[in-house]
Amino acid sequence: MSPWADHGLGQLGSILVTSAEYTQSMKQNVTCTVLFADLRGSTSMYESLGNAAAATIVTQSVAMMSKVVEKNGGAVIKTLGDGLMAVFIHPTRAIIAAQEVQEELERLKARNAQNNIPNLRMQQALAHGEVIQVAGDCFGDAVNVAARLLDHAGDNETLATAQTLRMLPTELASQFRRLDVFHLRGRLEPVEVWRLDNHASGDSVMATMFGDTAPVAPVPEGLRLSVEGISRIHTARNLPVVLGRSHEATYCIDDSRVSRIHARIEWHSGNFQLTDFSSNGTFVRFGRQAEVVTLRRASCTLHGRGVISLGLNTSQAQTPMVSFEVLRFAETDPQPLD
Repeated sequence: MSPWADHGLGQLGSILVTSAEYTQSMKQNVTCTVLFADLRGSTSMYESLGNAAAATIVTQSVAMMSKVVEKNGGAVIKTLGDGLMAVFIHPTRAIIAAQEVQEELERLKARNAQNNIPNLRMQQALAHGEVIQVAGDCFGDAVNVAARLLDHAGDNETLATAQTLRMLPTELASQFRRLDVFHLRGRLEPVEVWRLDNHASGDSVMATMFGDTAPVAPVPEGLRLSVEGISRIHTARNLPVVLGRSHEATYCIDDSRVSRIHARIEWHSGNFQLTDFSSNGTFVRFGRQAEVVTLRRASCTLHGRGVISLGLNTSQAQTPMVSFEVLRFAETDPQPLD
């Protein structure tokens, strides 16, 4: 009997079955949530630890992911090198599994800390919709969307489609932040994408424990961006800002080195945060500093003023570049007379 039946998932529980049982099933259509999870950082681990030690850690990681999936009523369809593909009847269980996978990876890294393993990161993507199951595998639009969406996930990010969120309870859905509408490779219709906010509010927890006595840093209230002679001021209300080659980007930068959706600026935890989604990377230089921050599917907080280079380092000629300045209106607006 399928383990799905134990979770009160209704009639569909008898249709979606474990990977082993799939081999005996006939062609069937079913609506479900598809999860792709991929472990990043394993390549450098093979180089630094050697094949045997690295393979052991990767095997442990994939086994951990499979265990979490099955614990939450999902079925592992197949493993994919450093990751896996799984299906769930309801998105709620899929999201909970994605959260637990991230938590278990942190525990696994802690247990292997003495081995000096590189920084392993997890990417996850979910899509809900109709799939077709044939001889132990799944196909269909939801599978394609989840697989393509995984390419856009940054380090330790979990992305989900709007259709996935519609079926979640309010408490769980509120943990997601809207990113943008993505045009995924091989798909005509754009997809609205949301990101699971994994960052706990550590500052508020500390304030509760020790009393709110620490001085509060001034909160940035605006961000001036200048691109090719166009200068605009953005506030938290009109974010995110998308930088890219796509004509649907907030700032369209027509350069072959710039990805369609190259980078995004959003309001996060009281700051303007820049995240890279590109193939060639995003580079940031703050003020007159010579040092450049390199982002490859990673994020950094914007502060002061500086330049953002898309696809090439800021030091190279004819680099597609965006100037930025973080503003605090209280410091610049005229003050009322006494």
